[in-house]
Amino acid sequence: MDTPLDRDQFPVTRNYVYLNHAGVAALPKVAARRMTEVVTSFMGEGVLAETRFAERAGEVRRTAAWLMGVPEEDVALVKNTTEGLSFVANGLEWEPGDRVLIPEGDFPSLVWPFLTLNDVGVRVDTVRPRGEGRALTIDDFAKALAGGGAKLVAVSWVDYQTGWRVDLAALASLCHEFGALLCVDAIQGLGVIPAHFNQWGVDFAASGGHKWMLGPLGTGVLYVAGRHRDMLRVSEAGWNSVAHRYQWNDLRWIPDPTARRYEGGSMDLAAIAGLGSALELLREAGVDNIWSHVDELCRHACVRLLEAGAEIVSERAPEVRSGIVVFRVEGEAPDQIVAYLRERGFVCVPRGGGVRISPHAYNTIDEIDALAEALASMRLKRTPRISGTSSRTIQPDHQPHRAVI
Repeated sequence: MDTPLDRDQFPVTRNYVYLNHAGVAALPKVAARRMTEVVTSFMGEGVLAETRFAERAGEVRRTAAWLMGVPEEDVALVKNTTEGLSFVANGLEWEPGDRVLIPEGDFPSLVWPFLTLNDVGVRVDTVRPRGEGRALTIDDFAKALAGGGAKLVAVSWVDYQTGWRVDLAALASLCHEFGALLCVDAIQGLGVIPAHFNQWGVDFAASGGHKWMLGPLGTGVLYVAGRHRDMLRVSEAGWNSVAHRYQWNDLRWIPDPTARRYEGGSMDLAAIAGLGSALELLREAGVDNIWSHVDELCRHACVRLLEAGAEIVSERAPEVRSGIVVFRVEGEAPDQIVAYLRERGFVCVPRGGGVRISPHAYNTIDEIDALAEALASMRLKRTPRISGTSSRTIQPDHQPHRAVI
């Protein structure tokens, strides 16, 4: 099976079936090489290398803007999702009694930047699903918004525990109907699912680069819709925030006319260069192709895992599914399953009361089949043999050695 991303770019495949892109991605070769180039240049040239690589950061903004489906001037480079969300939380003008709505059980990085606003009278309320399970509907958000006073809804595009994906276009429209803004933690979707934040009406979005975007830790992107740029105060101002950067003696506060005003001071140019190379891989492959491949891997995983005796926790309806699949096995602790699989070369994690897998566009159907066979092997090993019957247990030696398939 051909893969949209060249497997040769991912040395991790020599040792593991890597299924944790919702956690931390394994770097592709091009990213590691570019980062090494930058570090080596600074080692040999010092400050002489700074201007060259700072200018290349513009290419990264352009590619990130393409990935998000937004104008380039609305994109800033940040250290991580938390920093981007904190810029939103600390940059808006709040009034006592303002409400922020956040889904129940969302990731802490989305919650805590807004909880710190308690000292200025802002209340954070959770949106809870009315039905069973954790999947929220647009109606759930509508009910919460109908309570009045909501200035902003903060939501993860894709839930990290179950893989549930929110309809951002529908939610943005609903928020605006109630006079609220929409802020999105995009880290679990950006890079694997096609994004059109500008078209959808998203007001703010932030994402770290180390998951589906295949970049290094310590990188990220922030989207601030142009219509809100002057509304969102610069809460971390520095020499790189102003229109006249490099003019050290000019101390006037004239913020950069673009979202670069949120970039503050000196940046990790090596990490940014690595992110840029990873994003170019995604551009070359095409996010539509990436999503089609990953979606098929996840569909196949659900079929094979069910055959192996697992229960699929993730919602798999077309409008809400993502690149995350969570499964569980009755009578088996998720961390023990993960440990068993890790010994056989599979990298996944316990999440959402089960085991979370998150393949990318260089993973293959054969790897998914091997995962299901390893799970079946575990269950056979732990199922008592009935006298007079025969069953073939798949021994570890029959598994791919350290998951080389």
